[in-house]
Amino acid sequence: MNTAHPTITTPVTPALLRGFLDLEPTAHGLLPHRLPARARRQIPDEQLAMAEAQPSGVRLAFRTRATTVELDTLPTKRAYLGLPAPADGVYDLLVDGRLAAQSTVTGGNVRTIDLASGAAELTEGPPGTARFTGLPASAKDVEIWLPHTEITELIALRTDAPVELAPDSGRRVWLHHGSSISHGSNATHPTAIWPALAAAQGGVELLNLGFGGSALLDPFTARAVRDTPADLISLKLGINIVNADVMRLRAFVPAVHGFLDTVREGHPATPLLVVSPVLCPVQEDTPGPLAPDFTQGTVRFKATGDPAERAAGRLTLTVIREALARIVEQRAADDPHLHHLDGRELYGERDYAAWPLPDEVHPGPEGHRRIAENFARHVFATDGPFAARPDRAPD
Repeated sequence: MNTAHPTITTPVTPALLRGFLDLEPTAHGLLPHRLPARARRQIPDEQLAMAEAQPSGVRLAFRTRATTVELDTLPTKRAYLGLPAPADGVYDLLVDGRLAAQSTVTGGNVRTIDLASGAAELTEGPPGTARFTGLPASAKDVEIWLPHTEITELIALRTDAPVELAPDSGRRVWLHHGSSISHGSNATHPTAIWPALAAAQGGVELLNLGFGGSALLDPFTARAVRDTPADLISLKLGINIVNADVMRLRAFVPAVHGFLDTVREGHPATPLLVVSPVLCPVQEDTPGPLAPDFTQGTVRFKATGDPAERAAGRLTLTVIREALARIVEQRAADDPHLHHLDGRELYGERDYAAWPLPDEVHPGPEGHRRIAENFARHVFATDGPFAARPDRAPD
């Protein structure tokens, strides 16, 4: 910290945070969650428990003249048995909405996952500090976006000038639910995940409920969406259902209806967009489950189902897209604020040819940018389902 100015410690409180649904007090500080406590008590597996605690889209927001900012945290990082250790997660600092600095926190806990068995082992480590220096001395709005793939316990915020709460932006709140692509898999830093990029282009406040491997139509997730204030809602559904092989067509269709029914209980007239899966060649016409493939020295994925079993109700991305289109068409007759978007409009054949999926399932950084651009073009455009309509009040 700059010794020419006194160090000011500001408690991390809910008023300083955006993009979360719950805060859990810990021995070190506060742990942001993206599902409420009631929902977390119903989580049946470690995958979702880990994913919802990773703060994708969660950020601190404040106003200050500080030139130096420090954030003490205890990260819990994810590693995979037999693969190189991943890089430390990135903290993005934005000044007046623009990326101005980045930092990392070394150390912390490490959860090592065996992809073959699903077993995980936790190794504990010390807290660390994300430090940002050389910021402009003028009054400015600052956001610190937390690493999207590291569980992050918030300990202390220190600055060399006082901190004030950020003013209300007046922007609409966009709640998005989806899978690992929405969570940010393979994006290099938290404001480079496609929902963050799309939110910036659309001029909205993001609340990201993208959960890696866990967009499985869980009723407790539907209730969380139902009970959360939002001006715009999108649901990107289907790919995890296929790659986990958790349903057949007979169960999938009523499960989607039930999910939408629950959301509509709390948001009867909010613009609601159902998005089907983006292109993923290994699952277009081959059912899951997915299995990791290490034969090329890095983790890739392959579908292991039998395409012949589609006739018996086994799900593929092609089947899912057709079902979602039918469901939305049927419901839209009585729900004029319900919309559908084919995910291949976000990432399709031409996008795959230009920017292939590095692991056959998740896009790389350029893929995230392309998805965001296409989403903004289709959804936030003046004739899109999320177009600004000043005369329309939220639910």
